[in-house]
Amino acid sequence: MFDWNNCPELEAVPGKVSGVWVFKNTRVPVWLLFNSLDYLTIEEFCKEYPSARPEQIQCVLDCLSNHLKTPVAESLREPATAR
Repeated sequence: MFDWNNCPELEAVPGKVSGVWVFKNTRVPVWLLFNSLDYLTIEEFCKEYPSARPEQIQCVLDCLSNHLKTPVAESLREPATAR
C-alpha cells in the first residue's frame, strides 16, 4: 500500500475536504487527478483546477512511480502505519 505521507506536495487535514488527500494549499483531491487522467491531459487538468500546479502533479506522479519501482518483497518488510 502506498503511503501518501511520503509525497511532499499532498496534505490531509481533518475538516478540510473531509480529510481526504489534497494537493498542498488547495482543496483539490488527489483522487480527482487519477480519475481525470483518462480524459484530461495534465495541462487541461490544471486549467480545470488552477489551484493545482503542474509541479505538484509531477511530484505526485514521481512519488507514485518511485513506489511502484520498489520490489514487492521489500515493501512487505516495511511496517504498516496508520494515516
